[in-house]
Amino acid sequence: MTQKIEIVGRDFEVTERITEYVTKKVSKLDRHLSMIDETRIELTYVKSARSALDRYVAQMTVRGKGFILRAEERADDIRAAIDTTLEKLDRQVSRYKGKRFNNRGDGKSAAEVVDIEPETLAEFDQEEAPVIVRRKEFDLIPMAEEEAIEQMKLLGHDNFFVFYNAKSGAVNVLYRRRDGTYGLIEPRVR
Repeated sequence: MTQKIEIVGRDFEVTERITEYVTKKVSKLDRHLSMIDETRIELTYVKSARSALDRYVAQMTVRGKGFILRAEERADDIRAAIDTTLEKLDRQVSRYKGKRFNNRGDGKSAAEVVDIEPETLAEFDQEEAPVIVRRKEFDLIPMAEEEAIEQMKLLGHDNFFVFYNAKSGAVNVLYRRRDGTYGLIEPRVR
């Protein structure tokens, strides 16, 4: 196993058994995608969850060169939350790996191998590619994080708000979390 695994507990004590369980399960991801540098697992116990089925939260972030994959699941048992999160992450790894690495290996493109007219090939490409249906431009005004929260509320943006952080001098994304608190994304260029 070449990846670094970090396990963090929030309102939850991470025992040695849980650590072994998570490490064993996460190491299986390495078989599917060997370019994983680090995996961060955040295990949380939410005492005030509306449903008992949402008390345990497992959030996993997998980082490698050129990609970041993230999954989060909730369950009434920590092991169930871990398992469903790993299943979700495994599907994401398969999807990522399929997009990036599936080829025949002979160096020929699909158009060279298959005798299909170029017009038909273009139709296939159009069906599979995601379509951007709307573009939006707006002016960024430098503001503090508290101002951004207030602006987000005033605009009626429920999920996220993009702003220029006057303190850090960078573009940030403010988002509302499930529990009603806010998160801040501060991008870095590598």
